[in-house]
Amino acid sequence: MRNVRAMVNRRWARPAASGMLIVASLIVGALVGGGPVADGLMIGAAIVAGSPIVVSAARALGVKVVGIDLLVSVAAIGAVIVGNYWEAAAVTFLFAIGHALESATLNKTRSALAELVAVAPDVAIALRDGVQVEVPAASVAPGETVLVKNGAQVPVDGVVIGGTGAIDEATITGESIPAGKGAGDTVYAGTVSAGGFIQVRATGVGSDTTLARIIHRVEEAQDAKAATQAFMDRFSAWYTPAIIVLAVLVGILTGDVVLALTLLVIGCPGALVISIPVSIVAGIGRGAKDGVLVKGGEYLETSAKISAVTLDKTGTLTEGRPRLTDVIVLDSHVQRSELLRLAARAEAGSEHPLARPIVDAAVAENLGPIVVPHEVVPVVGKGITAVVEGRRLVIGNLSLLAGEGVGELERAALTADRLGRAGKTPMLVAVDGRVAGVIAVADRIREDAAQMVAGLHDAGVSTVIMLTGDQPAVASAVADAVGVDLVRAGLLPEDKVDVVAQLQADGHIVAMVGDGVNDAPALATADIGVAMGAAGSAVAIETADIALMGDSLRKLPEAISLARRTVRTMRQNIVIALLTVALLLAGVLFGGVTMAIGMLVHEASVLVVIGNAMRLLRRKRRVVESSTSALLPQPVN
Repeated sequence: MRNVRAMVNRRWARPAASGMLIVASLIVGALVGGGPVADGLMIGAAIVAGSPIVVSAARALGVKVVGIDLLVSVAAIGAVIVGNYWEAAAVTFLFAIGHALESATLNKTRSALAELVAVAPDVAIALRDGVQVEVPAASVAPGETVLVKNGAQVPVDGVVIGGTGAIDEATITGESIPAGKGAGDTVYAGTVSAGGFIQVRATGVGSDTTLARIIHRVEEAQDAKAATQAFMDRFSAWYTPAIIVLAVLVGILTGDVVLALTLLVIGCPGALVISIPVSIVAGIGRGAKDGVLVKGGEYLETSAKISAVTLDKTGTLTEGRPRLTDVIVLDSHVQRSELLRLAARAEAGSEHPLARPIVDAAVAENLGPIVVPHEVVPVVGKGITAVVEGRRLVIGNLSLLAGEGVGELERAALTADRLGRAGKTPMLVAVDGRVAGVIAVADRIREDAAQMVAGLHDAGVSTVIMLTGDQPAVASAVADAVGVDLVRAGLLPEDKVDVVAQLQADGHIVAMVGDGVNDAPALATADIGVAMGAAGSAVAIETADIALMGDSLRKLPEAISLARRTVRTMRQNIVIALLTVALLLAGVLFGGVTMAIGMLVHEASVLVVIGNAMRLLRRKRRVVESSTSALLPQPVN
């Protein structure tokens, strides 16, 4: 019995059975000229194809929803009552065919999610008591060692503890070129070894992996409604009852029941209802396959309107790994090594990104143990003060030293200006109230930073602004290298919020890209907050409006371009749906459109809408190719 029920419920079973009954009715009619047998077969065809429609309409009415199924049910039952059996059978048969095709094609728009689920690893080779054991991937314990051989799937999130290899991370980051992996590197479940052999210490297993979080995020995003979709839902809630009322009025005024039933069929908003969600599902799915996670339809719509992009410098336009480049002594009583040693000891107590390269350089030059100083006071956006070996150090920008009462700053200011114009971040060092020297660090601009800015312009973004706490001269050097439209330097975190708010007040839809804690207020203020390199951050995947899984800056213009294409497809689909109804209405008024023709055209329009949305699943060719690489400054932010 269960097998029979399953067969009946198969996607094409009912349309096929209904179609055969219609053919049989036509054959009988041709042989004997109609009669009760032919009519019975035609009614049977309508019942086979139409019974699920009536059941669905009744269930919808039970929750006070007047839907398309109700329109089709009333039209088909009415056609049977007035003896128009062919129209009843044709309408229900075509509607069933349309549903089957719609279901098949809609599944393809969710193919991205299906592909993500398909790459979830099933088994792992775990190293237990020195023996390789094949176990279910979900049974691997955090901290356990797994082996990944050439061609094998990485079964867990983890850190490479031995061996080298190349990992294809396209399922996570969208990048098709395998990434080299060695000791200390992070790998993700669901990626595939393209060569080599690595040992991995598991840090995330099963639902606690980046892949699982991506799947969860895509599922939620594809079901989240866009603002336009919410409007269309409200419109449909009034539109469908209005069609029923219109058909009743037409039937009463004209006395033509068939005309009233035909109006019910041609008024079906099938393509209109599906026009937006099918586009959202396809657009978000395409993004997920490219390593771009969008939070939902609402955020996709907003992203399509982005006219200004604000970019943090450190870790976004630059690599975020500054190096010490200059140690310039300005006090004849201080040696270079002494200046660097004192500065390193002071910075050893700082968590600022500029501190690490100074400490590393002192260690590399064997300047003694770099221990934490007794006292360190950070001054946000300016530098630090510290007490080292009983001497008071002030390290930071000109404003900090002037505020601390350090005199004779003219020569230090000229040196800092020269270093800044050379693309380096200078830090003035004062010891016991006297300027001792200037230390400079530099960061490397990401190779694809200029390419990203050009891509944003190509995608229709009118204004690209770099926000940084760095000095104006240094910021300008970076801005010139990457081609941003505007640069705002010397900003504190609250200043970045003010810039974003001012852009919004000027009518811009603003996206903010940042990766630092000090960017959090600006990210929250912007219309769209973008997190980069989110693959290793569960928080970023869950909270960012747009999460770029890899470190490639090219993904940002691709995300905006995809959002614009998705919204453009939504609008095209709405036009197709409304135009279809208008043409059918004209056909009814001027004659020639029957219930069967109306249903055929409606189902065709549904398939056209789905097919139009499926174009979003195709990858758009990248057209911008350029690169910039140079040693440039690191901000004090």
